[in-house]
Amino acid sequence: MPLPINIKELIEQRIVESARIEYKSSWNPEPIIHTICAFANDIDNWGGGYIVLGVEDDNGAPKLPLKGLSKREIDEINKGLLQKCNTIEPRYIPVVEQTQYNGKEVMVIWAPGGNDRPYRCPIDFPADGKKAKSEKAHYIRKTSNTIRANENDTRELFSIASDIPFDDRVNWNAGMEKLRHPLISNFLYEVGSGLYERSQDMSITALAESMRISAGTQESTRPLNVGLMFFNERPDDFFRYARIEVVDKPDPTGDGMVEKVFTGPLDRQLKDALAFISNYVMKEKILKHSDRAESDRISNYPFAAVEEILANAVYHKSYQVAEPITIVFTPDGMEVTSCPGPDRSISDDDLRRCRLVAKRTRNRRIGDFLKELRLVEGRNTGVPRILREAERNGSDPPVFETDAERSYLTVYLPVHRAFREDGRGSREGPTAAGDARKTPKPYRSRREIREDVLSALGEESMSRNMLARKLGYAKITDGLRGVLSELMAEGTIEHTIPDNPTDKSQRLRLTQRAKDAA
Repeated sequence: MPLPINIKELIEQRIVESARIEYKSSWNPEPIIHTICAFANDIDNWGGGYIVLGVEDDNGAPKLPLKGLSKREIDEINKGLLQKCNTIEPRYIPVVEQTQYNGKEVMVIWAPGGNDRPYRCPIDFPADGKKAKSEKAHYIRKTSNTIRANENDTRELFSIASDIPFDDRVNWNAGMEKLRHPLISNFLYEVGSGLYERSQDMSITALAESMRISAGTQESTRPLNVGLMFFNERPDDFFRYARIEVVDKPDPTGDGMVEKVFTGPLDRQLKDALAFISNYVMKEKILKHSDRAESDRISNYPFAAVEEILANAVYHKSYQVAEPITIVFTPDGMEVTSCPGPDRSISDDDLRRCRLVAKRTRNRRIGDFLKELRLVEGRNTGVPRILREAERNGSDPPVFETDAERSYLTVYLPVHRAFREDGRGSREGPTAAGDARKTPKPYRSRREIREDVLSALGEESMSRNMLARKLGYAKITDGLRGVLSELMAEGTIEHTIPDNPTDKSQRLRLTQRAKDAA
């Protein structure tokens, strides 16, 4: 059965991370079944993985020229694979496609994360064809390696056994008719899957089964949540506020504000929102230099970074939380907020250093579909790309914000400095007498605001409004508010009356730890 993925791009690691692909030159039951078992256990919710038979491994890449499989080897695999997979407990059968790559016959085994984990399989498979020994063990993936689970790993497998990622769960409130055949076919065509041609003559039930977006018994098959997210015209009918809201707010008062709401399949939401931003928000300037002939072309925002920030929000948002993804553009910059916040394995220091590497993925299937559509980067490469694109454009780096409860994540990307003096202006003017708007105060980056706040509070405690006036603002701005929240969350500043944050006498001050560090 053809897989719902482009085989050539899979083998060449263009859409799936190398840690999720294993190359085997020939049929060797023991390591192959161990790896299938490990992918099925999917301890980090990566989404399982793929084993390519007939391709030799060259330090994690396919070795060229390809070895390929002979007809005898293919027959041996077809006879032995099902038999050996039947030794896995609970029962687990992967999906297999025989195809050609570079003129050679290969077989691809797709082993997605299973819903009945933890799985175990025999430790030994006798080479003489005798029945596998009864002793069995659990296997897991660590980076690009399949290893036998130790006691702690086994305990972790059992602890996550009933915790199926939300996107991979059955939705019992929807029937198979809620999956739209044309949307699935369009997806298969777009990714270049060999399943596309066959999909035209398949029922929606058979097609969904091949895509692994349905589950249940023969008489009561239901779509998985991920199927409704990508292959139904209105996912928000099943997942409240599963949408993207874009707000362009050129003035703090809301004058001239433009709002757009994007619904539909998740990939369409993402593409439409990015198209709107590209057409109506993005601006360019050409900077000429007195010391050289070459000019620089810069943008108000590095669009590649914007793409990555928004795609990551779609990927990592919890669709159990009834909150939309919001994107707010102001004269200062853009803020993308999604719920909930980052995994607890990412510390506050990691956030400040822009190192967002979570141990476990929240949405393993959403990530797979977005990667196949080339809408997100591979595992843990998104943030480095954002930083790289911001630097290339000459923009200030992004700031990642959350609260103590990790209930949200906001990514703040400042507008390029060259656009802070044009029609969009600054957020606030100074507090000097007269019309503040006539002499706008130069924009300060979050880093500069942070330094100003620490300097001001180093002298005395003061209220938020007093602090805003000392910094030259007419009132508390969004940028200042964000910096104060960040400093509060990291324990650099504190309330003078911690038990009553709304007290009229409330002030802000540096913590003793911050004073000692200074």
